[in-house]
Amino acid sequence: MLNPDFTAVAESFRDQMRAYPGGGAVCVYHEGECVVDLWGGQRDREGRRWTADTMAPSFSTTKGVASTLVHIMVDRGLLSYDDPVANYWPEFAQAGKEAITIRQVLAHQSGLYHIRRMIDHADRMLDWDHMVRVIEQTAPAHPPGARTGYHGLTYGFLVGELLQRVTGKRFAELVQKELAEPLGADGMYVGAPPEALPRAAELIWPREQRFPVLPEEGWIGRLLMAGAIGAQRVVRLFGVQLHLVSILDALAPRGIGSFDFGAERTLRVSIPAANGLFTARSLARMYAALAAGGELDGVRLISGETLAQASEVQQEAARRVVIPFDMRWRLGYHGVATTGGFLRTAFGHFGFGGSGGWADPKRNLAVALIVNSGMGTPLGDLRIVRIGSAAIEGARRRHVSRGQRATSRFGIRAVGRALGLV
Repeated sequence: MLNPDFTAVAESFRDQMRAYPGGGAVCVYHEGECVVDLWGGQRDREGRRWTADTMAPSFSTTKGVASTLVHIMVDRGLLSYDDPVANYWPEFAQAGKEAITIRQVLAHQSGLYHIRRMIDHADRMLDWDHMVRVIEQTAPAHPPGARTGYHGLTYGFLVGELLQRVTGKRFAELVQKELAEPLGADGMYVGAPPEALPRAAELIWPREQRFPVLPEEGWIGRLLMAGAIGAQRVVRLFGVQLHLVSILDALAPRGIGSFDFGAERTLRVSIPAANGLFTARSLARMYAALAAGGELDGVRLISGETLAQASEVQQEAARRVVIPFDMRWRLGYHGVATTGGFLRTAFGHFGFGGSGGWADPKRNLAVALIVNSGMGTPLGDLRIVRIGSAAIEGARRRHVSRGQRATSRFGIRAVGRALGLV
């Protein structure tokens, strides 16, 4: 499906399919209507073609889904942003964490990003109960609220356990019951059942490993260091400081190089910061509801009042670690960058590897992209940025086209009246 006003999205997507191995899908909603629904490329190394229902592991794009669930529960009165986490999760009140609020967790200011110091191997992320226990026992890396530090892998267990405590349901079930089923969003899982796994695309990793890093970190460590080295060159231009220790603490638990995010055993459990399995359609429908004030096709996810709070830019902490740039953090979402800069009213979440989804209430526009190759960092992979920029141009063209059609109809009526025909 392609609305002709959004041809630039198709062109950008086509260019990306030519430039990268693997495949992907893109979906765009404008004013509640699906205007782009495209897919292409290969779903695995054997060359099988991507199909309409192919899903892809989408890394941190998952955080936007997890955050939306939190806002739904706030809207129902089950959670409150400024309440301490320990009000709902009593065991959390250990090691100096009793005053950490839900807002601080959602804004990445709780100081609990340092997963490398919490667990002895990345495989521990497959064990929900173990992750909950170590988070309960861990002291913050800094006083809560003192720094903004991207909780790359711990975020999902923090918000996920909160959601499980107040609903009594497992996180994977909440994704289905609160988002996928009400929205008719086929292909949205964070903890997929066995019958859904044949639809999953294979992650196609880079073959070259050219950057020095500790041996146990493998190719992911090399990519992190590559991103860090590249970022260092950029941040010098802006006079900000890159904190390499915090990057490894947050994103590289020991054993991450051998951890397979695309394996069946990984996709079947919930890691709500990193292992969502999505179609572009499912992400776009969720963000389309948020772009329209919380409702799509008669299904209301969140009230306008709660959504306004969720999408409000949060006050920055005095110092940034992990990601040294201003991400325009909302409550669980970040700002949306385009080739023309940040959009003032847009919010969403991008992921390691190029995927992403976002909503812009000002334009009533929602964009989603999934891919299975090109494992660049969110700061170094610009595919979702280019797709989003093309979608904005499409929304502008659509408004112009409508205006021209309305002007044309008005002109015809005016001529008709002049001739006494109407």
